[in-house]
Amino acid sequence: MMPNKRKSLASLAVNQPKFSISLKGVRHVVLISFLTIFCSLSSNAQTATDWILIDNFETDNSLAKWTKADTKNDTSPKVHSPQITERQKDVTAHSENVYLIKKPAAEGIVGNRKALTYAALPQRVEVGETYTFYTRINVESFPNNHAFGISNMSPSDIELHDYNAFEATLRVTDKAESNGHKNTGALMVKTQQGYANIVNNRTGKDAKPLVPGLWYEIWYVVNNRIKSDGGQTYDVYFKGGNEFPEQQKVYSNASFRMQRELPLTHFLMNCNTGPKKQPYGNGGLKYDDLYMTKGHNLQSPL
Repeated sequence: MMPNKRKSLASLAVNQPKFSISLKGVRHVVLISFLTIFCSLSSNAQTATDWILIDNFETDNSLAKWTKADTKNDTSPKVHSPQITERQKDVTAHSENVYLIKKPAAEGIVGNRKALTYAALPQRVEVGETYTFYTRINVESFPNNHAFGISNMSPSDIELHDYNAFEATLRVTDKAESNGHKNTGALMVKTQQGYANIVNNRTGKDAKPLVPGLWYEIWYVVNNRIKSDGGQTYDVYFKGGNEFPEQQKVYSNASFRMQRELPLTHFLMNCNTGPKKQPYGNGGLKYDDLYMTKGHNLQSPL
């Protein structure tokens, strides 16, 4: 039966050349569509497996791998280990979410100037490599002063150098600086001159302050090549709230803080209440879904 069927189709092709051309075109379109879908599925599958979990704080013992250190505790009367770094859970009618909240101290306690929390990365970022980091944050309240990012120092050196242990650094604060400049509460990056707000490229203006209670997504593409090769920089992408309903690149070529040109080894968080005479405030910052992946990856790991 099959040989006769092939012969019949061949005869039909001879007698109906237009149908033959159309059939070839259909085959071509179907083949391209199949390859497009296959490549897309393969790409998505690869993206899902490429992300490496740093922590999503879902397990009961999540905090066991995080070290807390209050390295400049000027509280008076003295409060031992004043920082608050704990797992909390938000429950709604349809879902629940566990996250980490970090505060320099409880309300009314001031003088804790360096509240550090850090953990080793599951994968070192060697000199010459580029990795994308993903973090979700949520401001509990202002006023506050928080910084977080990636370090290339050992635990003992992190505790010795505190802010200078950072390389790629992101900052949330509405504190006033010593020169009188008042920060707005927008997400900030590190620059050679200090810090800068991320920018809404649709308006060409600095981003608006973060809205307490909203979760924001951050992708920061960290270039750990040596400085002479254009490294020791990071680009930031952002999504969340009414201002950034879609992912947008919000800063290019932010600067590593110290540019030590060493392997990146730790995720680091730092916050402080400010000096006792002029405290900044103890508003907390919530963290969730910390991930990393090799290369430049702007997909969501979730």
